[in-house]
Amino acid sequence: MKRVFRFLLKCCVWFVVLTVLWVVIYRYVPVYYTPLMAIRSFENTEKNSTVKHEWINIEDISIHLQKAVICSEDQKFLSHNGFDIEAIEKAYENNKKSKRIKGASTISQQTAKNVFLWPNRSWLRKGLETYFTFLIEKLWSKERILEVYLNSIEMGNGVYGAEAAAKHWFGTSAKRLNINQATAIAAILPNPRRYKAQPATPYISNRKQWIIKQMSFYGPLKFPKKDDEKPKH
Repeated sequence: MKRVFRFLLKCCVWFVVLTVLWVVIYRYVPVYYTPLMAIRSFENTEKNSTVKHEWINIEDISIHLQKAVICSEDQKFLSHNGFDIEAIEKAYENNKKSKRIKGASTISQQTAKNVFLWPNRSWLRKGLETYFTFLIEKLWSKERILEVYLNSIEMGNGVYGAEAAAKHWFGTSAKRLNINQATAIAAILPNPRRYKAQPATPYISNRKQWIIKQMSFYGPLKFPKKDDEKPKH
């Protein structure tokens, strides 16, 4: 029994050490490939589809797109510690009453899932997502989290990251995206394999207008320092 306990303890220690090291490496190194990209590539082998992805620094991503994804996906991103408790409680109450499941994942949680894990729903995956969210919130800055998010999120069928999305949907670079183009990309994020940024359906057009309105309320985007997590307005 003691041997089993020691073995399990060693496994836990090594798991923590290796995962922390993994997160620390990605604090400085670009994320060129993710588990989701690998899964999608395997799913689409018969269609001869290719992964469109190009890493760029956050300075080369339009401020319009940065604000658009925050306003559409996680407006408390700069102030929470990785989890939006109020949104989780609202989603829980909604899911008890409705058959349509509503999520409450923050940008930090989505980043943890996209970069380190797989997309399927399970208690194991959710537990690991919570663990990796905690790690990136402790070891990365908010700016780094958003940078990795905008470079790894699925923004179309086989399209990953802001640069690939800008070229795919609008034939331009991520840095040159205007507010209409940026909000169109942000509007499809709930289901980027189903919706198109261009031409936009009435639903996507309405979401674009809602995001633009939220951006006007949000004000300037100012990232907090790592030792000062609360944004200054």
